Amino acid sequence: MANILDSVDLRTQLVGENRLELLIFKLHTSQLFAINVFKVKEVVKLPKLNSLPGSHPNITGVANIRGLSIPVINLRQAISMRHGAEEGECNLIITEYNRSIQGFLVGEVMNIENLTWRDIQPPPSQVGRNNYLTALTKLNRDGAERLVSIIDVEKVLSEIIEYNVHISDDVLDQDIVNHLHGRKILIVDDSSTARAQIRDTLSQLGLEIIEATNGLMALNMLKKWCDEGKNINDEILMMFTDAEMPEMDGYKLTHEIRNDPRMNDIHIALNTSLSGSFNEAMVKKVGCDRFISKFQPDLLVEVVQDRLRDIL
Repeated sequence: MANILDSVDLRTQLVGENRLELLIFKLHTSQLFAINVFKVKEVVKLPKLNSLPGSHPNITGVANIRGLSIPVINLRQAISMRHGAEEGECNLIITEYNRSIQGFLVGEVMNIENLTWRDIQPPPSQVGRNNYLTALTKLNRDGAERLVSIIDVEKVLSEIIEYNVHISDDVLDQDIVNHLHGRKILIVDDSSTARAQIRDTLSQLGLEIIEATNGLMALNMLKKWCDEGKNINDEILMMFTDAEMPEMDGYKLTHEIRNDPRMNDIHIALNTSLSGSFNEAMVKKVGCDRFISKFQPDLLVEVVQDRLRDIL
């Protein structure tokens, strides 16, 4: 297990090719789950945990990993799986989301799978809005096809740490804000929680929000407008897109937009829970205009205001 992520730095070459790698694990049942490797810092055997009185019920305790105190979330409990005994091996998947580090208590960690985003499908609408999945995929295991559920970690975290959509007064430029009312923003993200965060923030400024749940849906929408003879910049002020999405990721979406002369000047901000210099480099590579690490309401507003200043 210590070596399972040793070569993660080599995997950055997958991004921009509409590919991803998933870390496959179990939650003390036979069912398979996954999260994207890019959000994983390391996997360790579950260490001794210190209790944290008064913490959220889904917080099992705090682990001390190389001098850093990391809150540990019982993932099985957090996604509302039926309570069961944590028998067998227990591992800790340490991740970085939205500029914070946390550990997820899981069972057996299986392996890493290299896939294309075309292999990743959104969960069926029949499962309801309260599920904790962003997507599903299938893998062959011992000659049999197995379903893998990809966890919506942003939703899990949002139920532990409530997001605040307050906009600081000193961020608002009233000369610009007065021109925002009625303008439209396109949000592309497979996480309903992430879309809600942006929608609840920007709608305070009178902006109208158009939503797409993956890159392919957004691209088809934009192409349809172009085919109808519409000027894309008349339809939307700008677009916020996540990096990781089923069917087509945000990097591929941006690449396709930049290579279509009918819409190649759309202002695009990459809004992702993946942080660090890696994404700054990818922004330049694929041609995004801005990079924003989730979730920062004031920065969202600043980006929109900057965009409007450019065209007024």
